[in-house]
Amino acid sequence: MSSINKVAVIGAGQMGAGIALVIAIKGYNVILNDISQDFILNGLEKNKQWLNRQVEKNKMTQEEVNDIIARMKGEIDLPTAVQDVDLVIEAIIENMEIKNKTWKIIGSNAPDHAIFGSNTSSLSITEMAKASDRPTEFLGIHFFNPPVIMNIIEFIKGYDTSESTLEKAISFGKSLDMNTVIANESPGFIVNRLLIPQLNEAYYALQEGVATVEDIDIAMKIGLNHPMGPLKLSDFIGLDTILFIAEYLHQELGEKFRPCPLLKKMVKSGKLGVKTGEGFYKY
Repeated sequence: MSSINKVAVIGAGQMGAGIALVIAIKGYNVILNDISQDFILNGLEKNKQWLNRQVEKNKMTQEEVNDIIARMKGEIDLPTAVQDVDLVIEAIIENMEIKNKTWKIIGSNAPDHAIFGSNTSSLSITEMAKASDRPTEFLGIHFFNPPVIMNIIEFIKGYDTSESTLEKAISFGKSLDMNTVIANESPGFIVNRLLIPQLNEAYYALQEGVATVEDIDIAMKIGLNHPMGPLKLSDFIGLDTILFIAEYLHQELGEKFRPCPLLKKMVKSGKLGVKTGEGFYKY
């Protein structure tokens, strides 16, 4: 195990709860925080349900599951959640103003030795680091959805991130049995900078009648040996999340990242993918 022992995960939604689960499975104690007790309880309950399914599949024993569940605690008060931890991972809404306010509170209450990591998929690590008032201890720690299956973490260096912070964070990532990659700060980092244009082009192909949803996905899945096609993947990520990232990349990097009109229409109609029951497919 790394020098990190106790972790606070801020945000108990799909990503935050999933990150907390991965960390608890590997033996760490985790504090899960959110603005609502219901959000926290929902995140913990979903993790419990996932773990119980592993028992049913004979992949874990009930004793192992009980130990993992015992390592995950909820705490609604943010200063309390971070007051005695070695690492804080933020996985809240992709809104810079809200993130900066959150990091200001964290920076004022976490121990001096704590490392700070944002799970943002595209926003500026350097700006959040400044808000935390701990720029040398701050970096991007980008998990992928669902974290319990996608065994890779993108570590992003901000302008002031120290080598010591990066080394400790990577050591922690490897202790989770994750593959690790390092990126210097740039909009979208590695994965989303390359992924979003591909997804966006698939939307244009569908909008222009090049092929059906199913045929686009089959062609890309088999032709490029991807685990799933771009349209099904979009449904799992969430079309609203993709639109947010695409708009940010468009703003920062230029015209080639302009979101397809079809994507905008689907988000406006509330067809966001798996989480709403309908996107390019129905669930």
